[in-house]
Amino acid sequence: MGTKTISLADDAYEKLKRHKREGESFSDVVRRLAGDVPLSEYYGALEQDTADELEQIVEDRREERANSHRRRVDDLRDALE
Repeated sequence: MGTKTISLADDAYEKLKRHKREGESFSDVVRRLAGDVPLSEYYGALEQDTADELEQIVEDRREERANSHRRRVDDLRDALE
């Protein structure tokens, strides 16, 4: 992997530097801020109650979608009989 030299305005450099974590290179900072972030970075970002509530909402929506699909299939089957 190669490297590139880029120029940054002083204020942009200072902003980037403020986001730099201990042991992180500027390339790591750019990757992280540009969206190349593993999900593990977000572990613990939500309170457990909030995470549980969101998980229940997702599960409920999946079940609703499955039931809706099942009803459509049943309706089609009945229509074809």
